[in-house]
Amino acid sequence: MADRRDFLKASLLGASALALAGKAGAGTAAAAKSVTGARVVSTWDFGVAANQAAWSVLAKGGQALDAVETGVMVPEADLKNHSVGRAGYPDRDGHVSLDASIMDADGSCGAVAALEHIAHPIQVARRVMERTPHVLLAGDGALQFALEQGFKKEDLLTPESEQAWREWLKTAHYQPSVNSEVRDYGKTGMPGGSGNHDTIGMLAIDAQGRLAGACTTSGMAWKMRGRVGDSPIIGAGLYVDGDVGAATSTGVGEEVIRNVGSFLVVELMRQGRSPQDACREAVMRIVKRRPQASKDLQVGFLAMNRAGEVGAWAIQPGFSYAVCDAQRQDGLLPAKSVY
Repeated sequence: MADRRDFLKASLLGASALALAGKAGAGTAAAAKSVTGARVVSTWDFGVAANQAAWSVLAKGGQALDAVETGVMVPEADLKNHSVGRAGYPDRDGHVSLDASIMDADGSCGAVAALEHIAHPIQVARRVMERTPHVLLAGDGALQFALEQGFKKEDLLTPESEQAWREWLKTAHYQPSVNSEVRDYGKTGMPGGSGNHDTIGMLAIDAQGRLAGACTTSGMAWKMRGRVGDSPIIGAGLYVDGDVGAATSTGVGEEVIRNVGSFLVVELMRQGRSPQDACREAVMRIVKRRPQASKDLQVGFLAMNRAGEVGAWAIQPGFSYAVCDAQRQDGLLPAKSVY
């Protein structure tokens, strides 16, 4: 009799366990299905780690805007990254100044330019978007706003960046170089010449199909104080239209600004171009206007349409972009190029 009771008890427990397992499996499957359409892409090799941080938001059904902010904070905090954030190389006078922008699908956007002493400019850019009537704050005004919002004032010039700057001062030769984002990543004490320090641009689409983008940089190393590139300029370094797609740029910001590059890419997608073809056309606009100069500089565009299709193109070979979705979180692809 005891054996029969034990058998019935075991059977009931087994059935309950199977039912629970079935529910858990169904929940897991539903969760996976719920983020199937989500995707995040970003510029350069260091975009892989940034994408994974963004994916931690998207995988839980979070919003694209939160994902891109979370994602680009990773390179902003990376002390090996001398082209973004707190470890960025300074201007020619030894000041580290940061630029950032963020944009949502509905056109809401915020940016900061030439911001000093704040480690995460992307967070300040979002506060500009959400807590002011403005789009862009710059310089001392941006710092004042950040401090009023409770951000901590810090000295951002790291020993490694200061060493590289002092080495550069020996010659004070300024010449941007192609793809220094990859070559100089993790190196210290670099001499002058590696001036084309750059950007992470990130685009995301969440499970609800909503797009957002973010862009953040320390700008070109050894730049003139007060120089601002394309990264905080809405329409140049970043543009998002929830009905069409999103685009971001990297490379020599002056060339992107002259062509309002990211806006151009989105408008080309609006006309029916694929993300890759739109990026290629935007690159060719620069090459055609500056045929000789373009041989010695790098500009790349990265785009994603509202269907989650991704494309990229650059002037020079060497531009890479990272792709992350439910199937793979560490994708890294080479962009096609003109030369």
